Amino acid sequence: MAVRERVSEYRRRMRERGYRPVQIWVPDVRSEVFAAEAARQSALVAQADAHTDDQEFIEQVSVDWDEE
Repeated sequence: MAVRERVSEYRRRMRERGYRPVQIWVPDVRSEVFAAEAARQSALVAQADAHTDDQEFIEQVSVDWDEE
């Protein structure tokens, strides 16, 4: 049985059991952009005790991934 047929059969069986396929997009943790952002946020977390305004801290570590 070819790979395509096995996958098709597997998906058919899963659908019969009430499952459906879902595709999820997540940030690429191997990218330089992700690594730089993780380092930036980690540095801010390390300095968190110095912050008195929690909301200011949250806004600093938040990033809009749509802009990347």
